Amino acid sequence: MNGIQLRLAREDDLDAVNDIYNHYVTRSTCTYQDEPSTPGERQAWFREHGAAHPITIALFEVHVVGWGALSWFRTRAGYRFTVEDTVYVRHDLARRGIGRTLLADLIARAGSFGHRSIIAGISADQAGSIALHHAFDFREVARLREVGWKFDRWLDVVFLQRMLV
Repeated sequence: MNGIQLRLAREDDLDAVNDIYNHYVTRSTCTYQDEPSTPGERQAWFREHGAAHPITIALFEVHVVGWGALSWFRTRAGYRFTVEDTVYVRHDLARRGIGRTLLADLIARAGSFGHRSIIAGISADQAGSIALHHAFDFREVARLREVGWKFDRWLDVVFLQRMLV
């Protein structure tokens, strides 16, 4: 999909971010959240991010078609050089290069902020998301068996890691 523009998220993007995310909450195992996020929850999430933990918006023409974020992997100081990535694409535009564009941007930003590694925690049944991360040299470092429960079944989580240094 040509013509994708990236920029940092603003508060006025949060409804679109929430719409993209909430579609998956009720239909997919790519998030283990059971109830859609409220606007207040999304605002709190937005405020938790800062310069070294950006939220990036993918735009096509004037429409938000995806978003990505770098978040704290853990909040204790010793983890400050490790981030966790999140990438979501509008469900009707999957597999058009938007996720690839967002992930490439997040990796570049993480490196520019001096982060040492990026972790991706992905439901093991999300083959597309795992393949996307493998394409960017993420390697599986752990598999946690049956730690998630959604749609009346147990789910495994795969942790993938990319070293930046």
